[in-house]
Amino acid sequence: MQSNKGAASMEVEETIPTETKTIAKPNFKPLTAHEVSDGQIQFRKISVPRHRYTPLKKAWMDIYTPIYDQMKIDIRMNLKTRNVEMMTRRDTPDVSNLQKCADFVHAFVLGFDVIDAVALLRMDELYVDSFEIKDVKTLKGEHLSRAIGRLSGKGGKTKFAIENSTKTRIVIADTKIHILGSFSNIKVARDSLCSLIMGSPAGKVYSKLRAVTARLAERF
Repeated sequence: MQSNKGAASMEVEETIPTETKTIAKPNFKPLTAHEVSDGQIQFRKISVPRHRYTPLKKAWMDIYTPIYDQMKIDIRMNLKTRNVEMMTRRDTPDVSNLQKCADFVHAFVLGFDVIDAVALLRMDELYVDSFEIKDVKTLKGEHLSRAIGRLSGKGGKTKFAIENSTKTRIVIADTKIHILGSFSNIKVARDSLCSLIMGSPAGKVYSKLRAVTARLAERF
């Protein structure tokens, strides 16, 4: 009897059809920048010092056009507070565009040309590094003015040489120094500037620069 039951159960098991249902994967559309931020508009403000107010007026259209047309960010100049105000729009393709535009305007306010600062909008690996002469060495009076003279060189020769060899842009604003470039290039330029502040002659700095730039060229 048991054997008959076993045979019957085997027959039943064999007759059951096995169906494999294919479940379709959901297809979600990518979220827009407006939806990522839950529909909230994000703002940035950059204060403009007095000595950069007139240059900003002259170069306003050169700053406004890439930010509004290419990055899809609204921008305006608040004349009462003297701030450049920016905010995202519904058609802003990426939320990070707002920070890129803020960095671009901030670089111009620090003293960089629009042609150089606009690279911050197009390349991700660029940033601005700032430091003061007193961070390297405490100098006062004539010693400080001589150090600033060493950094610039005759007619800006030393500054241009460092910029061209390290592929950076340098702004010397009184005792503050701002460098625009990639991380590795900024490090090379900063080391050269620090050597000049410490009192190294320009010739020695040039020879070090040649060696370092040759090493960087071999690496890439």
